[in-house]
Amino acid sequence: MSHADDVLALYDSATYTTGVPHAAIDRLRADSPVVWVPEPALNGWPEGSGYWAVLTHGAVKEVLRTPEVFSSHEGGTQLRTPGTADDLHFVRQMMLNQDPPEHSRLRGLLVKAFIPRAVAALEAAIAERSRSLVADAVARADAAGHREVDLVSDVVGDLPVAVLAEVLGVPPEDRGLLYDWSNRVIGYQDSDYASSAAFDPDLGTDMARAALAQRPRPGADGSMPDPRTRAGLADLYAYAHSLAEYRRAEPGDDIVSLLLQATYEGTTLSNAEFEGLFFLFAVAGNETLRNGIPGAMLTLIEHPAVYERLLADPDRLPAAVDELLRFWPPVIHFRRTAVRDVELAGQSIAAGDKVAVYHVAANRDPAVFTEPHTLDIDRTTNDHVTFGFGPHFCIGSHLARLQMRSMLGEIFTQMGQVRLAGEPVRLQSNFQQGLKSLRVAW
Repeated sequence: MSHADDVLALYDSATYTTGVPHAAIDRLRADSPVVWVPEPALNGWPEGSGYWAVLTHGAVKEVLRTPEVFSSHEGGTQLRTPGTADDLHFVRQMMLNQDPPEHSRLRGLLVKAFIPRAVAALEAAIAERSRSLVADAVARADAAGHREVDLVSDVVGDLPVAVLAEVLGVPPEDRGLLYDWSNRVIGYQDSDYASSAAFDPDLGTDMARAALAQRPRPGADGSMPDPRTRAGLADLYAYAHSLAEYRRAEPGDDIVSLLLQATYEGTTLSNAEFEGLFFLFAVAGNETLRNGIPGAMLTLIEHPAVYERLLADPDRLPAAVDELLRFWPPVIHFRRTAVRDVELAGQSIAAGDKVAVYHVAANRDPAVFTEPHTLDIDRTTNDHVTFGFGPHFCIGSHLARLQMRSMLGEIFTQMGQVRLAGEPVRLQSNFQQGLKSLRVAW
């Protein structure tokens, strides 16, 4: 393939329906650690200004550790800059799109909510939920007379939603909203996820029904607002606002109540700030695991010898989880914006240029990982960047690992070694590496 073909493969969301273009990334990385990527109008996306793709482990860490040079606040963390000044102002209120010291304040409040006793209280619930999800799927398969399920929709999908509902204090009858909101955001690139019927308003709380009255409607041309804007997810923000008001009046043992009571340098969380954090948890916290756990299982199915070793020695699972996260990071890239002229890995970058760090590339940099395309659960060091690096290192990394270990362990125990029962269906997205369907038999 030509250099231009490799660059297009990196950017085109359709590429990822057949897998991450690792061969193209290897060729581009060998040529330069930092590569210019044009943004042509493609697959419903408008033409963009282009961006620098950062493909080596060292350069990715350099960008992530220096927010004073490569800003999350300046243009947000998605490749597409918000279309209006109001939309840009809105996304800048979210912790994900902030730089220190504003980011440090929100993170400090969040850390106080994620105290060890609050996280430890979730461990038993995660273990029981994982056990019951797999057991129910096995029972349904046995009743149908054939041991075959879709791991994405029949088994894994409900675990992160259930955990997030516990974290956020969302009543069980409203959990379907978490599916709906996530699907609408992902549907921006993959129409299969553009809507969801997972929530029945007749069974939801009054708070949920009131929020749904704010759900956006199609415009005169039939188009929907961008779901990454406040207008596009007005019902989510209405629900988050009501939830904050309720938990301030009637605090419980959930992490939301702890978060709303926390102080950092004499300050507390405003309702508007809580709404931004609610979006971050409800969408990002759901999708990363809904994609990461099936991705880990597909990786093991494609590496049966490693799968057999884990079945024989489950104590290897904690180390294996980190190798699986290295091999299949759910997030493909994150964007930053250069705030001044700078040189990165020998490449001159101008102030205002978009810069995207590619986790999928850094995690397979041969300068850091021996045989990077080999799944090796015996790696003694595993400096992957799946959870990021620097100020924005994922605060939920412990919970993510816990859920992965729990769900994989239950699949091993109750199903043993599964095999593919159909072609995996991958998500069309150049941002999230995911699976829409993974049918397996055992």
